[in-house]
Amino acid sequence: MDIITNTATNNPLTNETLDRLNQPGTIQSNGQASTLDQSDFLRLLTVQLSQQDPLEPVQNEEMLAQMAQFSSLANTTATNDTLQTIVERLDALIDVQSAVPEAAPAT
Repeated sequence: MDIITNTATNNPLTNETLDRLNQPGTIQSNGQASTLDQSDFLRLLTVQLSQQDPLEPVQNEEMLAQMAQFSSLANTTATNDTLQTIVERLDALIDVQSAVPEAAPAT
């Protein structure tokens, strides 16, 4: 019997997180759409570390790969936030510019 599998399947936090990760895109949680974020990744990583077999711990390469994925996710999220801010400002600028000719008197 695999200790990791048995322990992990009995942990409701692990099951919930794995269920959320197995859903594509956005997921429904209590009737509200939500997305996976950095806290979900950290929770999953913490559960993984706490449930690993002490005789066969996660290899350094695997841990570094997971941390690189986390870093990439954080950078992508920050980039998306910045791009959304740019879009909102450009939309506001376009609205102001299109309102200016309408307000100017015809000559």
